[in-house]
Amino acid sequence: MLVQRRFKQVDVFTSVPLLGNPLAVVLDADGLSEAQMHALARWTNLSETTFVLAPTSPLADYRVRIFSPGAEFAFAGHPTLGTAHALLEAGLRPKTPGQLIQECGVGLVPIDLGEGGALAFHSPEAQLQALHPSLFPALSSTLNSEQICFEPPPLIATMGIGWLVVRMKSAQACLDARVDAAGLSAFLRQGVVGIAMYGKHDVGGPADYEVRALFTKQGQLAEDPVTGSANACIARVLQAQGFPDGNTSGYRARQGTLLQCDGRIAVHYRAGAPWIGGHCVTVIDGSIAL
Repeated sequence: MLVQRRFKQVDVFTSVPLLGNPLAVVLDADGLSEAQMHALARWTNLSETTFVLAPTSPLADYRVRIFSPGAEFAFAGHPTLGTAHALLEAGLRPKTPGQLIQECGVGLVPIDLGEGGALAFHSPEAQLQALHPSLFPALSSTLNSEQICFEPPPLIATMGIGWLVVRMKSAQACLDARVDAAGLSAFLRQGVVGIAMYGKHDVGGPADYEVRALFTKQGQLAEDPVTGSANACIARVLQAQGFPDGNTSGYRARQGTLLQCDGRIAVHYRAGAPWIGGHCVTVIDGSIAL
């Protein structure tokens, strides 16, 4: 028998509808099978769909499972913020004032509740591995760019989901890169979902960094409007490389420019760890029969 379950579609890393990264959230997912979750994620055809469940940890406010149309992720960034936003809007009261605790595949993830509805998640620890220098020419070919910074070198960063983090010589170089899908597929065999590029804006620019995240979807090249996990990986890489731009307390990033989106990410470092923040806005609010 079909059950009406609370459902929201949320735009993440924006306060303006349709300029961020959409997320589908099923707020009453207890009782759904894994096959049903996979089926709904395929049906929404969004980058991720989340399912809110009763927590198993007494410390957690809720548990979430995160699905793309083709896989389940132990962690992802924009689903973390979007799910928290949807739950707070639906009336969830945190166990600890000012903070939610999300339970997911990587464990417990704290989410701070900021002023004006801003949210920020504590970046999970990242495993970092330098890209082997023998792959540098292939990377230049894949990005069709000679504007890659190889010192500090590109790093593979993994936190339940993995990205090849590549620094470009400028924000414009990041925007100018034209990624070759076949070349990208070769890098996916390094155990990452895609390439996260970033480049520094000039002083007075729209943000400190321009960010792009590219991957393949059903064999075709795809670009994400704005990506929490990629930005968390970039934040961990900047920290591990000694903050080459001197922004030890934090910075702001923009993503989605070439997609006519305007994702905005605020990164703050606290107690030695990055917190990845932004706003969310609900676009669809209702129920779904599952």
